[in-house]
Amino acid sequence: METGIEELLQRAVSAGASDLHLKVGSPPVVRVAGELRRLHGVASLRPDDTEAIAQVVFTQRAVKEFKERGDADFAFGRPDLGRFRVTAFRQRGSISLVMRRVPSDSLNFEELGLPPILRRLASEPKGLLLVTGPSGSGKTSTMSAMIDHINSTKPVSIVTVEDPIEVLHPDKLAVVAQREVGVDTATFAEAIRRAVRQDADVIAVSHIDDFETARAAIGAAETGHLVISSMHTVDPADTITRIVGYYPVSEQALARRQLAAHLRAIISQRLLETTDGGSRVLATELLTNNERVRDRILDGTLTSSLDEVLKESEFSGMHTFDQNLQTLVLSRRISVRSALPHSRNPHELRARALEAGLEL
Repeated sequence: METGIEELLQRAVSAGASDLHLKVGSPPVVRVAGELRRLHGVASLRPDDTEAIAQVVFTQRAVKEFKERGDADFAFGRPDLGRFRVTAFRQRGSISLVMRRVPSDSLNFEELGLPPILRRLASEPKGLLLVTGPSGSGKTSTMSAMIDHINSTKPVSIVTVEDPIEVLHPDKLAVVAQREVGVDTATFAEAIRRAVRQDADVIAVSHIDDFETARAAIGAAETGHLVISSMHTVDPADTITRIVGYYPVSEQALARRQLAAHLRAIISQRLLETTDGGSRVLATELLTNNERVRDRILDGTLTSSLDEVLKESEFSGMHTFDQNLQTLVLSRRISVRSALPHSRNPHELRARALEAGLEL
């Protein structure tokens, strides 16, 4: 392959791609506005092509992890191209890589299309804020916007715990320390516990996906810190159930009491194709904590009914995916076809669209 990795990344950036896929036996593939497209004029990759790319982009830690486990996650950056989150793995004996572009600067809440109430929630002095959604739903950008807002408006100490570090946050009004798991600290849980002792006011954790991290994050919120993190869950009810499920059965009642007391909000999100197909727009579901929400967190038999509370609590800034999808459809930002797979009540969405004279 005559085309080097920097040229491939440049073509991906110029195309507005979010991801670059490199796999033996296929030409390089980019994801633009949610759709995969092959790069024209580039031959199918051979095993020695992806090996050569790996030698350029791998960090020392990634080399070690890849040899031991057969996969690795790390960051790669170039001043003229920006930063990329790299996932490397073996498949059929060869190296494959997926390189996801990370914005070099944090976008603000308005630019991302986030609910205005999130600005106030990010200014809370303590508690737990969770950003949830599938891979590629913009969780990193949302967390970055929150961190940048705090960094720009409050003279506080912020510690981020990431794997890998993606968006760089230079000190503004706040002081920011960014720690990478496997490089600066052994585990997420250990770094969270250390941050509590390091005079941190805000602790941002790239994701929660095990018991130790969940316990450390909730514990930090309980001791008066603002903790911001993400999870690969689809909605608030799924998020509560997943966190509680990390705990041993004997501690799940305690976990529910802690969440009921210290959770501030859960924003769940997805990126949907716009009507013109040229970009994607953010669809969200937002839960903020109040007495009705606390009751449903405490009682596991009621957790699945959280969406009913969201639907009836617009005055508190909450909304469901369905409510947000209807707004996006009626404003003609997304099509009915794009919205339907994400709707809990597709019949109502169709009816509202028909009333507005929209094509289904």
